[in-house]
Amino acid sequence: MSSTAIDSAALKNCITETNVPGYENPYRGKVRDVYNIEDDKLGIVASDRISAFDHIMKQAIPYKGQILNSLAAFSFNHVDDVVDTHVVDVPHPNVTIAKKCEPIPIEVVIRACLTGHAARVYNSGKRTLCGVELPDGMLINQKFEQPILTPATKAEEGHDEDISEQEILEQNIVDPKIWEEVRNKAFKVFERGQKIANEQGLILVDTKYEFGLYNGKVTLIDEVHTADSSRYFYADGYEERLKNEEPQKQLSKEFLREWLMDHDFQGKEGQTLPNLPDDFRIKVYKRYTELFEKLTGNSFEPTALSMDTFNQELKDIFDQY
Repeated sequence: MSSTAIDSAALKNCITETNVPGYENPYRGKVRDVYNIEDDKLGIVASDRISAFDHIMKQAIPYKGQILNSLAAFSFNHVDDVVDTHVVDVPHPNVTIAKKCEPIPIEVVIRACLTGHAARVYNSGKRTLCGVELPDGMLINQKFEQPILTPATKAEEGHDEDISEQEILEQNIVDPKIWEEVRNKAFKVFERGQKIANEQGLILVDTKYEFGLYNGKVTLIDEVHTADSSRYFYADGYEERLKNEEPQKQLSKEFLREWLMDHDFQGKEGQTLPNLPDDFRIKVYKRYTELFEKLTGNSFEPTALSMDTFNQELKDIFDQY
């Protein structure tokens, strides 16, 4: 199947939920199902679910899980000399076998530009974000002099909340020595991500990292530099668009949020989650594919799946570990 062609069967056959025989009670995140397969290993299955504004959309995106997992694998592989990662193996486009880590309950968000949440805070008149002072007179999407760290607490339900580094330490959320290593590793990983993006004509605008401890060592977990966790601008024309205060050409999930806002949904109480039309689901697929191909330099060729057989395939994979 062409990487830009999607048929009706693919739209109907998205991986929305897994139930692997012999591996009961997985943890179901917004887009991943996580299985305990050994005392020290996890089987992480990237589904085709997609979320925005802390809500999972009612319709899934064909092959999104494969793109997400494959791009995360590519990115983990390109930073494993900078930080320990949780990746043990990637035996299937939808599956990562990972070390079971003790999660650090902070989302580590690094921003190179004034965009997204930071821009909304800035437009509200505030000049402090997560304890970081923001200069007056900035344009939306303008680069900071240096990337900034704007952490957030990880909420079990609902929205993550901004928090400053000072509050993290004062509230004893993370040990000071561990936090110092986390922040140092995060900036190094971001620098590497910027370098890879720049070589492909992209700007890594912002991203979120998650870390855990494995045998006491700080370890990068979850995902890294994907369309779900990161925002990219096209470098070509960036300065001209910034000068003219025009929207940047970007590869990220922001366009889904914009579509939802255009359809009167921002995750607020009383709002109704709209259905994603099939043609829009195809557009989302193409956006994810474009980022994968642009960033990796490789074409994306989807592996056809059937929900009727996928759970057995997962069991066969997990049994090997």
